[in-house]
Amino acid sequence: MKYLLLCASLLLIAPVYGQLTTRCEASNYTETATYEEAMTFYQTLADTYDEVSILEHGQTDIGIPLHVVLINTGAERTPEALQNAGKAIWLINNAIHPGEPDGVSACQMFARDLLQNMESNGSALDKVAIAIIPFYNIGGTLNRNSTTRVNQNGPEEYGFRGNSRHYDLNRDFIKSDTRNTKSFHEIFQRYDPDFLLDTHTSNGSDYQHVMTLVYSQKDKLGGELGKFLDEVLLPQTYAGMKERKFEAIPYVNSWGKTPDHGWTQFLELPRYSTGYAALFHTPGYMSETHMLKSFEQRVKSTYELMWTMLDMLEDNGEELVRLREATKSKIVNQSNFEISWSVDTTGYKSILFSGYEPVYVESGISGLQRLKYDQGQPFTKEVKFMDDYRADKTIEAPKFYIVPQQWRRVLELLSTNQIEMSPLQCDSIIEVETYEITDFKTVRNPYEGHYRHYGVEVEATRAAIKFRKGDVLIPVNQWRNRYIVETLEPEAPDSFFAWNFFDALLQQKEHFSSYVFEDHALKILEQNPELRRALAEAKANDPKLAESANMQLEFIFQRSEHREPEYMRYPIFRIMK
Repeated sequence: MKYLLLCASLLLIAPVYGQLTTRCEASNYTETATYEEAMTFYQTLADTYDEVSILEHGQTDIGIPLHVVLINTGAERTPEALQNAGKAIWLINNAIHPGEPDGVSACQMFARDLLQNMESNGSALDKVAIAIIPFYNIGGTLNRNSTTRVNQNGPEEYGFRGNSRHYDLNRDFIKSDTRNTKSFHEIFQRYDPDFLLDTHTSNGSDYQHVMTLVYSQKDKLGGELGKFLDEVLLPQTYAGMKERKFEAIPYVNSWGKTPDHGWTQFLELPRYSTGYAALFHTPGYMSETHMLKSFEQRVKSTYELMWTMLDMLEDNGEELVRLREATKSKIVNQSNFEISWSVDTTGYKSILFSGYEPVYVESGISGLQRLKYDQGQPFTKEVKFMDDYRADKTIEAPKFYIVPQQWRRVLELLSTNQIEMSPLQCDSIIEVETYEITDFKTVRNPYEGHYRHYGVEVEATRAAIKFRKGDVLIPVNQWRNRYIVETLEPEAPDSFFAWNFFDALLQQKEHFSSYVFEDHALKILEQNPELRRALAEAKANDPKLAESANMQLEFIFQRSEHREPEYMRYPIFRIMK
């Protein structure tokens, strides 16, 4: 049974080339498929091979459903059935940035060749089920052009980085502003993949390698799972790519400097696809092909990476599934969580890097010195690569969080990510730990539709708070608790607070008129000697405060009963015992 329902006009569109020849191959690697062509290609695969099903999973901002092409040799045709089959589930995400279509073409070729050679590939598919998102950013895919990827060598036409609402979807996995992201959450949680591949094309410095990899940070992934990625999966991936003549290295994270002396591993925060996946103990790769290499080289290297990964998962999928299940069981009882990280500069490993000598020449535009990579001076040498990270901030998690019911967007996202929760059955006064936001900084320019906060500092206090029937209790002892902690703890870099979900509470709603409050403030000081002393001390240490009558009234007001309790109080509460 096939699940893909496309409009009649789409089904009538057929490529000018053979049904199972990709546009990329037919054009001698100068073009990539349109959305309609690729979906027709996958429909042909589904009509031809019993192993292929096409399933619809939610909507996108452009109004076209998101689809998953499922390749599986068993009878399982739903995500839930697939999870119970015991196979490793491999999720491949294409066209999150449609201007980087290498994975779109490579995935078509990989799926076709895999199915056409079942005699030799059947053993792998008995152990691995493959779920392919042909186009994640459908709106950007439909917005084809030939000019916006100025740094990129082909293809002739490609999609646009932003989606139909101009969002970069690879920054949206936590804030979830788009329908695409919410549909992806549904896919991810229902399939619960054991490994993620998200296909990209890089920007940055010039070097000889075609393929580089952003991969889950081993220290963040943690425990035996992080060790398994670092010591087994990555080495096998690198060895396989070398054998396939596309020697890969870690993503060249060298913004603002040349990479000839080495670099630091890219730290994928939860806003990114692999960072989001790691919250649920799913390791992942972002393939990053080099933008100056030909489209043919980039597609072929991505194609070879897919075969390499299939071999890797065939060999190690059973152990990967076991380790993920063990991690899920263990983390249920975890009490302390790392929520921010920085690179450990005390150590490094050496990797073999094939680059080009950076030189500085006179610019024909400015007459000033400009950077140029001299391809006439290639080199291969060992460079320093730092990929050890240590926690900057570790918090003790509560037993429960309480989310008041009015914060519907938070509750919707928790629900979409299958977080277990239950509403209070009656009005209740509960002893909780509350956070006062004592400091934060905000970026000056908008970032993906938000003025993001950072450098957040809080002060914890205990209070008896009245909660209403219907407010929501969230236990932390569940295996998805890393998502809970990293979104609900305001100091985490990609928390809901950092993404402006609670900005209304950062603005005071009630205030005073100075001429009215002056006499009342004097009475407050007379009744509160400690506050009088605190004001005197503050004036002695702050000349601006000492010279401003209004600032002194503000000082008193903020420490009096007149200060509204919700102002600067983080509205998610913690039950510690």
